[in-house]
Amino acid sequence: MLEPLSRDSRLAELLEEVQRGQLVARRLDLESASVTLAPARAGDGLAFDGETLVTVHGPRYRMLMIGAGQLSKYLAQIAVGLDYQVTVCDPRVEYTDTWDIPGVTLVKTMPDDTVIEMKLDERCAVVALTHDPKLDDLALMEALKSPAFYVGALGSRANNAKRRKRLEEFDLTREQIARLHGPIGLYVGSRTPPEIAISILAEITAVKNGVALPDIAQVAVAKEKLGPSTVCATTET
Repeated sequence: MLEPLSRDSRLAELLEEVQRGQLVARRLDLESASVTLAPARAGDGLAFDGETLVTVHGPRYRMLMIGAGQLSKYLAQIAVGLDYQVTVCDPRVEYTDTWDIPGVTLVKTMPDDTVIEMKLDERCAVVALTHDPKLDDLALMEALKSPAFYVGALGSRANNAKRRKRLEEFDLTREQIARLHGPIGLYVGSRTPPEIAISILAEITAVKNGVALPDIAQVAVAKEKLGPSTVCATTET
């Protein structure tokens, strides 16, 4: 569709809203060429019914990863391919000195400061990957208070249970703690860092798209309900 532009196109207003970090729905009436602007929701997208064209404009989906380890490198590469604006936060010099993934913002500030500075919105995902409570918990206690659509942490079932107990000591409500995904990822029998990265992004994508998955798809539930032999047989099948 070609649209002749004029003062009535309201592009200057749209640009101002986008620069302020707002997500905006632009509605164009094809018969009158009139344009209206309104706040959009994270899941809104292009829509056309033959008479009205709606386009959504605003910031890209963002992903904050805590930790610059090997898993983060695979996760970041795939997330960039999915058009996320990726930021990796790690104050540990021994990890950041070897970071070499292009197209990703690397910051060396403390995780809680990074979360606050990024002003997370409902188009953001936060993934804690360091296995270090001093770093992961700092990020989580701030991220869980935010509108971020996904907040998750790597770790075993036992470690995640301990993490939830620790988070209760901060000024978080039960509802906020319940938002935490962990162990993160969907059960796909993943063992290597690339496979684990795919598992994590599969869960994030499902949450982003509002897809309700069966409990058995979750890592914790699958490992609890399926014995080792059953899990192996299912994977082979």
